[in-house]
Amino acid sequence: MDSLLRAGFNSDFTLEKYAALLRCVNETEKWPADFRISETPIFLTNEFTDEVVRAANAIADLTRTAEFAQHARAAIPKGLEVPNESAHPNFLIIDFGICAEGNRLVPRLIELQAFPSLFGFQLLLLHCMRKAYPAVPRNWTSSFGGIKDKAYIELLRRTIIADANPENVILLEIEPEKQKTRVDFAATETLLGIHSVCLTKIKKRDGQLFYAHDGREVRIDRIYNRVIFDELLRRQDLHLPFNFQDNLDVTWVGHPNWYFRISKHSLPFLKTEHTSPAFFADEFPVDERIDNYVLKPLYSFAGLGVDMEPSCEKLSALKNPHEWILQKKVDYAAFVPTTDGPYSKAEIRMMFIWPEDGEPALVNNLVRMSQGKMMGVDFNKDKTWVGSSIALHEG
Repeated sequence: MDSLLRAGFNSDFTLEKYAALLRCVNETEKWPADFRISETPIFLTNEFTDEVVRAANAIADLTRTAEFAQHARAAIPKGLEVPNESAHPNFLIIDFGICAEGNRLVPRLIELQAFPSLFGFQLLLLHCMRKAYPAVPRNWTSSFGGIKDKAYIELLRRTIIADANPENVILLEIEPEKQKTRVDFAATETLLGIHSVCLTKIKKRDGQLFYAHDGREVRIDRIYNRVIFDELLRRQDLHLPFNFQDNLDVTWVGHPNWYFRISKHSLPFLKTEHTSPAFFADEFPVDERIDNYVLKPLYSFAGLGVDMEPSCEKLSALKNPHEWILQKKVDYAAFVPTTDGPYSKAEIRMMFIWPEDGEPALVNNLVRMSQGKMMGVDFNKDKTWVGSSIALHEG
């Protein structure tokens, strides 16, 4: 943490400036942010920035090895494999807890997913932070590798739209207008000119998919997929016009199989200086203390089903133990001083884009701040200086 910028930001902070931030976030696009926006960005030192970039790239590199490909073969649950898998994922997000080790802060891997994150919203949030807070230096950025806004948007366009007509590209979700991340869908529509379409509104004919727009039936060539499988499986009320397992004449961006192949299923395989021990529940060593671990279902999203206090009895009661992992707990550092007293913790999401005809590029980040046991809303009710944010470093 850059202590000088932190002190300057806190002394300059007012509730009026925070209200201006929220107005910018919630009134710029057609949908507001349906999640809490933290009062502050976090300011990274050059040393921490270099380390977290190195940590993210090392993990991304491991997912490209032949050994990882062998491990990932068993990742997709039976019956959920989707045809025409792409050669590589189009997106990779890697979450690190910011932890204290000795007298310094270090990134420690929490989770990863080959699934899109808030690529549109984070650009909006950066602009709103700069607009609302004079204490945020204009030469500080959230991006990596020197990428500027125009190049960032062009890389997103190249990956999602490629050479298609934007009208024939959709963002696919279950009831997008009701999702907590709908502000990102709206920001993506503004940046790229593609529409958010509900899964139930699609029509299928002869292996092709269509959606209605301005009274016309429009063919879908490419799908920017935002449908999360565990939500899809829970929603038994949905009447689906097609199955993901159908052989469809569309290009998935990113392909649904990668949601499983690079996921919590990957954690036992990944071993770097910035990872913690992880095991499938049915392979947990007898000489390890289970109370030092967190129990996680493989295919849940947004922290659903995580058990912070596992026991041998709970493990014995699992119906499908190979669909659960135990990951060693990490100690999040309370390192962000606030104007309200308690210090906040944070985790940082490193966000990669990987176009079909290129290499993976680390382009942006997302921060979640907390003062509770975990990062979720349920652990931070009635608290301030928590929620969604962004990490800035000197550009």
